[in-house]
Amino acid sequence: MFSKIGFIGLGRMGHPMARNLTKARFEVVGFDMSEAARHSFAQAGGQVGQTVADVAGNADLLITMLPTGKIVRQALLEEPGFAAALRPGTLVIDMSSSAPTDTTSLAGTLNRQGVTLLDAPVSGGVAKAVDGTLAILVGGEEAEVERVRPVLTAMGASIIHTGKTGSAHCMKALNNYVSAAGLVAVSEALHVGTQFGLNPETIVEALNASTGRNNTTERKALPFMVSQAFNSGFAMNLMAKDIGIAADLAADLDLQVAELALMARMWREASEALGPEADHTAMHQFLADTIRRKG
Repeated sequence: MFSKIGFIGLGRMGHPMARNLTKARFEVVGFDMSEAARHSFAQAGGQVGQTVADVAGNADLLITMLPTGKIVRQALLEEPGFAAALRPGTLVIDMSSSAPTDTTSLAGTLNRQGVTLLDAPVSGGVAKAVDGTLAILVGGEEAEVERVRPVLTAMGASIIHTGKTGSAHCMKALNNYVSAAGLVAVSEALHVGTQFGLNPETIVEALNASTGRNNTTERKALPFMVSQAFNSGFAMNLMAKDIGIAADLAADLDLQVAELALMARMWREASEALGPEADHTAMHQFLADTIRRKG
């Protein structure tokens, strides 16, 4: 059992995840660069470190939930107080969505300092982060994965060991690519079908009863896309980033994957057009505008 868990990144996903660890009676000390995020975690009953070095130096398990792998690397290796505070024997879990090749490189660097890195990105969005039912993919040596399983179980309902360190980040990027491609297909079907005269509710009902059923038809199409609420809780720029990671990985492997390249371009363009605050379900709006322009 870990005596103290440090949790870096108390944003929309990190806050409820850290909160679920405290509910499971783990001793958690959190940190975020945002004073408001630190205050919110403290108000929820969590302990808050005053600096990243405080958190890293007192933890035997350190969890990062940050926007990008680049920020994770900066925090672990380039932040002076943080880097110095990481003690040999510390176990680090990067739960962000990072590039798998960067993860394997970071793992090697940390290993030379006596620190072990696991990658454990999550899927399920804010709602599942709140109720502790996330799907968590985890990469690393089996013995280390088993050590942290009770910690991961406090945050997720499904824990899948994907293989070596870096493999979970690979799988997360591929999962989001498949999810994003499905959302685009559903959105296009809705636009074409409604133009013909079908009721959007009928389209979704038919898809859910047929082979076209997917996560978007079941969970997103009506409440977030057709309604134009566009507030599912997962940002478009993060989806675009993850698909870009998958496309870059394919390129690194000297693979030409046409649909993946198309999705990477489409989601990047949508993110740039709609701005950093856009929800990923606003792709439905972006496609509507695109279809009208081509018409």
